[in-house]
Amino acid sequence: MTRYNFMRLRLIALCLMVASAIAASAAVPAAYYRTCTGKKEGDLKTALHNLLYNHNEVSSYQNLPSYFRITDVYPQGNERYGQWWDMYGNIPLYLPNFWGMNREHSFPKSWWGGSTATPAYVDLNHLYPSESEANMAKSNYPLGTVDMSKNDRNTYDNGVTKVGYPVNGQGGGAKMVFEPADEYKGDFARTYFYMVTCYQNLTWKYTYMVSNNLYPTLNQWSVDLLLKWHRQDPVSQKEYDRNEEVYKIQSNRNPFIDYPELAEYLWGNRKGQPWQPGSGTLPEGDPTLLAPVQGLELQFGETAVGSPNTASVLFQGEYLTNPIELRISLYDYRDTENRDKYQKWASMFTVDTKTVSASAANSKSGVHVRVTYTPTEVGEHLAKLSIEGDPNASSRSVILRGQGLPVPTLSRLTATEASDVTETSYTANWDAPADPDETVDYYLLTRTIINGAASSTETIESETNQMTITGATPGSQEKYSVQSVRLGYKSEPSNEIIVNLATGGIADVELDNPLGWQAIDGGIRLICGQTHTGVRIYDAMGRLIRVLPRVEDGEMISLPMGAFFLTTEQQATPARVVVSH
Repeated sequence: MTRYNFMRLRLIALCLMVASAIAASAAVPAAYYRTCTGKKEGDLKTALHNLLYNHNEVSSYQNLPSYFRITDVYPQGNERYGQWWDMYGNIPLYLPNFWGMNREHSFPKSWWGGSTATPAYVDLNHLYPSESEANMAKSNYPLGTVDMSKNDRNTYDNGVTKVGYPVNGQGGGAKMVFEPADEYKGDFARTYFYMVTCYQNLTWKYTYMVSNNLYPTLNQWSVDLLLKWHRQDPVSQKEYDRNEEVYKIQSNRNPFIDYPELAEYLWGNRKGQPWQPGSGTLPEGDPTLLAPVQGLELQFGETAVGSPNTASVLFQGEYLTNPIELRISLYDYRDTENRDKYQKWASMFTVDTKTVSASAANSKSGVHVRVTYTPTEVGEHLAKLSIEGDPNASSRSVILRGQGLPVPTLSRLTATEASDVTETSYTANWDAPADPDETVDYYLLTRTIINGAASSTETIESETNQMTITGATPGSQEKYSVQSVRLGYKSEPSNEIIVNLATGGIADVELDNPLGWQAIDGGIRLICGQTHTGVRIYDAMGRLIRVLPRVEDGEMISLPMGAFFLTTEQQATPARVVVSH
């Protein structure tokens, strides 16, 4: 190839990159960032927080795979078309089956305590599908660069995800870090920028990468790492496309994908300068309907026939002068052949108000309108929420989609004896339904703490048929029963199991058992009277997930939530380990 042709090809490639960047920037909705214009540092971050925080929440955590099918699959024309786009694993996993995958909080939920009360719990801007083994390995570790010179043990590398000891200056006190593949490092950096901005109001339980303040929120070592990854791995087409789809669902965007330079204004080399978003803004005073977004599809997911399922739609605008009118309409009014069917479907959806005032929509927080889906028959049902209002604001509609299923029949479960009982903890166990075709969304454990004549009760959700209880009183007595839950219906409560907490610790476990363990936050602490070698850890499916050359008494092993089996050369009989975050 001549030097002329080589330079010509480089020029063409550069022009395509510029055209792509211009096209991506042009997709940013006009006026969306108007409230952030001209602000800097903490004021800019708070303005972004106010813009991002109040958004549509997806219908449920369990229903996330239906949204992932929109946001996280390889597109048609890609050699991996039909596969989940997994940024953690290298195992081909195909739609529509979600088996072997997890709903992964890339910004670990344990960092804010895991509360489901915050929108962060179901925010698609940081939720991604993840192959389960890689997800288990990364646990709730902070992002970081793995020191490959220390990869003798406790490390994991599947070619996409690395877990290991951090290089000096990283980790924020965590023993291990998670390092994504180079092609996704920028994706994760921009996800973290979004999270510490949108949720700057949360109180962080773990502060590996963050501090409890509104600005800058990120610790300095985190700023250095994330800016490096952000600069080295620019925004990809995958991120642009995903940002648009999430916007249609949640009515909020990741501003660090729309305007990558924002990170520099908040934490980098433009800190202290007022931010101007460039083109794409409207003159002050133009009526604008910011939410809901054209193309929004409200997913109600699986719903039992006759049972109401409610979701909400955010309405927010600027300078609107007329009220917004709402009505449930036919999914396709032009299809006269199927009009009766569409009318029946539309009758299954109701809206709690037919009018949203201009002042309510123009307010800082906007207003949420509740839509209820009550299927009257089995099948998929579609309708539209038609939106009409200010003649200067675009008319649009929201697709309403639900799946009616028969009312579930749930068998009574059998609770079994507690295991791993210590003075302050135990593992509650129960049998899964005997019928493999009986679907369970989750289990509901009822824990009763007995205190003389008085008692107190709490209920805890579990995705598996066991749950580790911690924080019990030494020498006390508790009992538990369990129910399965499907589509909001509960099974009959199981039998009750009595648990007598031990009166002493397990410090002398080596007298009758060479290896013991205690549950800690994020894993286990080993208790052994001697050094153990050839340590092997298996998951509940029998897969080897960790090999350690040796462990000492008091050594901590980080493990994700779940059940595991641990063997050593000194103890061939597997020790059952249960971790609950």
